[in-house]
Amino acid sequence: MEKLNYTMLCDFYELTMGNGYFVSGMKDKITYFDLFFRQIPDNGGFAIACGLEQVIDYIENLHFSQEDIEFLRSKNIFDERFLKYLEDFHFTGDIYAVPEGTVVFPNEPIITVRAPAIEAQLVETYLLLIINHQSLIATKANRIVRAADGRAVSEFGSRRAHGADAAILGARAAGIGGCAATACTITDELYGFPATGTMAHSWIQMFDDEYTAFKTYCECYPDSVTLLVDTYNVLKSGIPNAIKAFDNVLKLKGFRPKGIRIDSGDITYLSKKARKMLDDAGYPDCKIVASNSLDEFLIRDMIFQGAKVDLFGVGERLITSKSHPVFGGVYKLAAVEENGRIVPKIKVSENVSKITTPHFKKLYRLYDKDSGKAIADQLCVYDETVDDSRDLVIFDPTYTWKKKKISNFNAVELHKQIFKDGKLVYQKPSYAEICQYCKDQVDTLWDEIKRFENPHTYYVDLSHKLWSVKNQLLAEVQGVN
Repeated sequence: MEKLNYTMLCDFYELTMGNGYFVSGMKDKITYFDLFFRQIPDNGGFAIACGLEQVIDYIENLHFSQEDIEFLRSKNIFDERFLKYLEDFHFTGDIYAVPEGTVVFPNEPIITVRAPAIEAQLVETYLLLIINHQSLIATKANRIVRAADGRAVSEFGSRRAHGADAAILGARAAGIGGCAATACTITDELYGFPATGTMAHSWIQMFDDEYTAFKTYCECYPDSVTLLVDTYNVLKSGIPNAIKAFDNVLKLKGFRPKGIRIDSGDITYLSKKARKMLDDAGYPDCKIVASNSLDEFLIRDMIFQGAKVDLFGVGERLITSKSHPVFGGVYKLAAVEENGRIVPKIKVSENVSKITTPHFKKLYRLYDKDSGKAIADQLCVYDETVDDSRDLVIFDPTYTWKKKKISNFNAVELHKQIFKDGKLVYQKPSYAEICQYCKDQVDTLWDEIKRFENPHTYYVDLSHKLWSVKNQLLAEVQGVN
């Protein structure tokens, strides 16, 4: 598949600022930008970072075509020297990121970009749109998968996605979040996330009667039959006709049906009745699949009420994250270099949650040695190291009197270097490896953090050195010092 050049997929101000940096002599000024988010979707306990593979592809293919430059020239606002500079433009900086599938929390840098000002500014929009979208869908998918309590979940949302890329990459992210399969064929082709599917109501309507439709499908696909039984009436015709087709076609050929699917009505009630009918007919191994605008709360209630559903197909409420459709990631300047020295920068706001954490930072996750569970995260200045051979006192960055002494723990640095001097230095994992890594990551969380309502707050604390830097900058801005 030919790769689309996304270099011009940027906010126009990134180009006007780039031009400004160029003409003011700041094009080579080294900057540090953090990409992070402020609020967990659906007020959950954690989010899942996703989209790094697409970021890597984008960075490796950054370039302006002659047509792009002519278009910018037509705007009559860009300096000709800047347009000349764009002719040989490519990324030359460093990028650090948490691996895809990493559990992340508010205000933690998912990606840090260290690069000349123009380069770092230009990549802002694409990095945000990729990380925001896929992290949102992976997080939502994981909620739905956890609600299913061991029952498989398939992503069914392509036709309700917000465009082609949202369908393809949304399905990719859903797999990383824990879904077992997708309806999106091209995602299977590109990433190996298995595509599955059987029939729509139109298949049944194309035939003179429901039984003939089922019988014909069984004859076409005897080893993989799942029949949609709610076109007319689930209990009075759908399941009886399905059983008849199983008896008259599959049984005679030595095959067993894979399942039936219910796509409307009171699925909890219908699944109970369907289970008994299938069992009585000699098909206790025939699975029941449920779809129809499901989400984590509906699935949880169905299971609580005793629904006999073995697999859930989830579409629009997953692929659009309907209940919380914005991830809210932001991209903020954290530091610049002056004469080889890193100078931290801060953004201050009347809204306390929008005050940024300055400096080039490291992110550590602290794991309990006995249980393997994550205890807390700590953000440090880049030149700090967490010593896990001794006790560590962490404290709330806002309510500093809230302190906790941590003992018997392992400190793991989460960021990996992805690019160095513009060259990829990261070994990209396979899609299957990313999915397994995400599952392992979620398993390190205590159940209290995984609650859907009122989850336990996971602490992301600052090292004393980083906290001091932040407060010193705040004091300077306020004119206290």
